[in-house]
Amino acid sequence: MTDPISDMIVRLKNAGLSQKDVVVFPYSKLKYEICVVLEKEGFIKSLTKKSKKSRALEVELNYGADSSPRIQDVKRISKPSRRVYMKSSELRPVKNGYGTLILSTPKGIVTDVLARKEKVGGEALFEIW
Repeated sequence: MTDPISDMIVRLKNAGLSQKDVVVFPYSKLKYEICVVLEKEGFIKSLTKKSKKSRALEVELNYGADSSPRIQDVKRISKPSRRVYMKSSELRPVKNGYGTLILSTPKGIVTDVLARKEKVGGEALFEIW
């Protein structure tokens, strides 16, 4: 697998569209930190680490009142073939504030709102709405 982050976010989106409650994918520190941010933003309900034989992340998805998935779509910005870096002054709201841009910064994995507030830039990983 050449792009594990892209695989993770597409699994989350597809599981939501097919009304699954739980998604399981291989563990990595970066994926865990991304999921923690997604949990704070309300895109996922809960996150647990499974460490039996093979380490894995188990994510419980969040749905709206009308049972529509909270994750409607995702767009990968930085790819292994093309890294995209943004300054804090270049960050704009995603989908007029309904979406979130996830960045990898020197202060860790943060959202676009927090990056603008702390005036820190970094690698733009993906947009989610």
